[in-house]
Amino acid sequence: MVSSAVLGFPRIGPFRELKKATEAYWNSKISQEELLKVGKEIRLNNLKLQKDAGIDSIPSNDFSYYDAILDFSILLNVIPQRYSNENLSPLDLLFAMGRGLQKGSIDLPACEMVKWFDSNYHYVRPTFSHSTEFKINGSKPIDEYLEAKSIGIETTPVLIGPVSFLFLGKSDKDSLDLDPISLLDKLLPVYQQLLVKLASAGAKKVQIDEPILVLDLPQNVKSAFKVAFNYLAKASETIPSITLTTYFGDVIPNLNAITGLPVDTLHFDFVRGSSQLSAVLDILKPNQSLSVGIVDGRNIWKNDLSKSIDFIKPIVSKLGQDRVIVASASSLLHSPVDLNNEKKLDAEIKDFFSFATQKLDEIVVISKALSNGEESVADALAANKASIHARETSTITNDPAVQERVSKITPSLSARASVFPDRYKVQKSRFNLPLYPTTTIGSFPQTKAIRQTRNKFNKGLITLAEYDQFIQSEIDEVVKFQEEVGLDVLVHGEPERNDMVQYFGEKLKGYAFTTNGWVQSYGSRYVRPPIIVGDVSRPQAMTVKESVYAQSITKKPMKGMLTGPITCLRWSFPRDDISLKDQSLQLALALRDEVQDLEAAGINVIQVDEPAIREGLPLRDGQERHDYLDYAAKSFRISTSGVQDDVQIHSHFCYSDLDPNHIKALDADVVSIEFSKKDDPNYIQEFANYPNHIGLGLFDIHSPRVPSTEEFIQRIATILEVYQPEKFWINPDCGLKTRKWDEVRAQLTNMVAAAKYYREKA
Repeated sequence: MVSSAVLGFPRIGPFRELKKATEAYWNSKISQEELLKVGKEIRLNNLKLQKDAGIDSIPSNDFSYYDAILDFSILLNVIPQRYSNENLSPLDLLFAMGRGLQKGSIDLPACEMVKWFDSNYHYVRPTFSHSTEFKINGSKPIDEYLEAKSIGIETTPVLIGPVSFLFLGKSDKDSLDLDPISLLDKLLPVYQQLLVKLASAGAKKVQIDEPILVLDLPQNVKSAFKVAFNYLAKASETIPSITLTTYFGDVIPNLNAITGLPVDTLHFDFVRGSSQLSAVLDILKPNQSLSVGIVDGRNIWKNDLSKSIDFIKPIVSKLGQDRVIVASASSLLHSPVDLNNEKKLDAEIKDFFSFATQKLDEIVVISKALSNGEESVADALAANKASIHARETSTITNDPAVQERVSKITPSLSARASVFPDRYKVQKSRFNLPLYPTTTIGSFPQTKAIRQTRNKFNKGLITLAEYDQFIQSEIDEVVKFQEEVGLDVLVHGEPERNDMVQYFGEKLKGYAFTTNGWVQSYGSRYVRPPIIVGDVSRPQAMTVKESVYAQSITKKPMKGMLTGPITCLRWSFPRDDISLKDQSLQLALALRDEVQDLEAAGINVIQVDEPAIREGLPLRDGQERHDYLDYAAKSFRISTSGVQDDVQIHSHFCYSDLDPNHIKALDADVVSIEFSKKDDPNYIQEFANYPNHIGLGLFDIHSPRVPSTEEFIQRIATILEVYQPEKFWINPDCGLKTRKWDEVRAQLTNMVAAAKYYREKA
């Protein structure tokens, strides 16, 4: 029989139950026991859902209250000393490392957080040092396995692999000469001990994720796979059988690293790497099974079931049914929970989609068709075929006017009239900003009152005039606050915006939206990615009204705030029927219209944020990456180049390992970059020769922690050792929407005080 498997399931709850409980705990509104109860309810519901759907291999230990990689760091005692000294409970330690903790005498910054490969999920990067002592520090994987077993469900515990765990980490600031992969020999005995504990608890198999196999890897890391898994195999009789999983791409360049490994099953992502099939079949040993990742864990389009079945049939013919597993390509963590919770979606569009719960059914239908014949699931296949055809022929998808406009793009559309030095002379005269100009990234706290008023407006309980009046009053307060604090370039605070991509998607033609399509981005930060269902255009201005009003109540420069084309694309669920490049260019043209409207309305500082530009970078070097960088930069420049020299274009980037050359290609006048969690002084040096102006973010906006003025002064001093003062801006890491007003007031007051300190020294 062809069996079925899921690599992981969303842990947020169908209606964001985990977010609500976690934030209630942080605000001391519920106890730790109450939070743990919510977590258990979500886990048990997920297990039952998968069991009832007919999934054979159900994951456990795919749940986390913050981040699974951070859980694993704590489990293996990879805890920097500064956190170990405070005698925190395991849960509070998790939150302190993830988001920082400032309470009484405790003052702990958060660990560094970066993007999980090319997804919009963020993980907390493991931090290693010469003094790292691996040991089992808790029993989370065992506890969650036994929890499932207590309700009669056998699960496959999920662990990050030893090689990926080390490679995805970093050296602590006191051990910058340490290559984390060199710690493998110290890690393996403890990792093996963990597997023995799982086997002793009754676990028959374990899923070990080694996702870095889809990256360009140095030889010492490639060699580490055989070292690691041969070591674990020494205890094969006392550990569970191993399913080694990779996802998000193909493994062909690293195939030799896993050829012959002593594992029971190999899993590959054939959604993103269908061309690797022949190569991976060739390396399978006679006793190894193949887990076929054929249902997309990262997008929301229905699987073409007949196409998937046809793809797997030759595999079954070659290996036999018992050696083939139908699986999600990756964890379903990256998908919304349940399409059935969408009550307002247009019926035609809704029929195009499949969320995590529906993907379970797709996996089971495919496995049944391969096991028992397609006639055994004939009704499901017929319904699926009708849905696929309906989407292909829908009038929602195609807009000839948009396609024609893209076809007429010329090189002149992606170039400013003058080079930066000439533009800056004009801008310097116009704005007359002080040395070390201060600004924020865009958003200010989204208070309960803002959310409630927006909800009333969306439900028709207040008029548009009443809503506009409320938004203007919020802008009044934000502008007044910024002037009082002493910021130089202001923002309107974005009280009217629900999300930096969703807000724009709602005003663009070609998008669809969900009510409960939430996906975890990090911690308790969830997003509802809009869905690109057709060709994209801008029917009317999207931001001009609020920006013009904000500029009318201050004499200081007011930034118009937009989200860039790549970020609008990457933070949406994109189409899979046309190229990402074409979708990006469509968005660029729509945003170009908005930028020009802002300029015409008197807004002369315009920020077009591209935090997802690094995220979209193909995972391996080569032609695909070169092509992406070309159209990503081109799309940004098309968006921003239709203005005069005296319009200052800003952009913002966060939570990625950025290359200055990628940012330079955008030709923005000023860029701001997340920096507060970076420990490596070489990171500053990489930007030392950046030709335009730059602001390296000085405090972590995802943490409630308030740095002192002295701390700001010291961070700036470190930057100024390598960066030119006349080109340096002072700003936070990112927008402030998730923070509270008392935190923001203290953070910005201290930041501006540090800027004034350096102006007085100049």
